[in-house]
Amino acid sequence: MRYDGGDCLHHLNPQTQQQLKTWQQQGILLPLCPEVAGGLPVPRPAAEIQGDKVKTQAGIDVSIAFEAGAQRALALCQQYNIHIAILKQGSPSCGNTLINDGSFAKKKIAGQGKTAMLLQQHGVLVYNEMQLADVQKLLLKG
Repeated sequence: MRYDGGDCLHHLNPQTQQQLKTWQQQGILLPLCPEVAGGLPVPRPAAEIQGDKVKTQAGIDVSIAFEAGAQRALALCQQYNIHIAILKQGSPSCGNTLINDGSFAKKKIAGQGKTAMLLQQHGVLVYNEMQLADVQKLLLKG
């Protein structure tokens, strides 16, 4: 779920959406929003990474919630022996290759969100929703 209460997967084609549903029905997908797990509500103001902080457009520092959510995601990966994460591209929590530039102009730059970075630092392979074919190949290898 997006920060504004919308569906963060609305832009995916029906095949990709079905793949995610299938994995969830098979019990191999653990849905989690790190930002909500860190204590942020839905809806909430948009936030972007600015230096080493995560701030809303109004300048409110929400870094603690983002860090707490990342730690919660890592704890779940460790608890359930999860080695692959599929995260939302562009998010200040979940972006694995792209994030917003911090200006709230919807301009993407190379970078990682707080959760993606922490998971990768601990050996979890992090993919985004556009890389499901790569995840499928890994799952088929067993």
